[in-house]
Amino acid sequence: MTAALSNKEAVGERYVLESMRHAQQMTWKAIEQIACGIVPGMHESEAVALGKQILGELGMDRIWHPLLIRFGANTLKTFKQRSEGDPVLGTDDIFFIDMGVVWQGHEGDAGQTFTTGNDPHMIACAEAARELFRRVERQWREAQVDGVALYRYAHEQADAMGWSLNLDIKGHRVSDFPHAIYRGGDLGDFGQYPNTGLWILEIQIAHPQLPYGAFYEDLLI
Repeated sequence: MTAALSNKEAVGERYVLESMRHAQQMTWKAIEQIACGIVPGMHESEAVALGKQILGELGMDRIWHPLLIRFGANTLKTFKQRSEGDPVLGTDDIFFIDMGVVWQGHEGDAGQTFTTGNDPHMIACAEAARELFRRVERQWREAQVDGVALYRYAHEQADAMGWSLNLDIKGHRVSDFPHAIYRGGDLGDFGQYPNTGLWILEIQIAHPQLPYGAFYEDLLI
């Protein structure tokens, strides 16, 4: 391993894998609670406010990246893009939650897509993001390929499943906070096998015909 590659997985003095596990678990607990409170008739901005309230009640250290909750067509937006307007969640609709929160000095980062009602296309889209994540995570575990090959595999699998993978979203580093001082770049550009507890695998897909998509992310561990 070269020094340059090794430095991309550097961590701070406080880093502990079990603390990363705790941050992961607390982030998922928050996502579940927030999702339960998001109901049809709610504005996207109201959902974000609810999310921040729940995070405070759960005792987070701080938010390390903005809490994103996207409704409807805004599920096609990437992390750096602003939502279009302030849509109201419909009775047959789709939304995702994407959060980055510090717990016990370590960065939790996870995201999942949910649906309201019974629209079969939206339900299939949300499930496809989860299934594609599972396939790519399994490839990481079993084949131990580098990050570039991992996202090449994700692209191939998305095509085979009939969905469009957004390759502008390629995963990233996490660690003890703040990871920015030893940022390793995007997972999809990382030229070695990514070690456990350091990388977020992100999957964002778009429906091939309809104006929405789905998102799923979690810690590779």
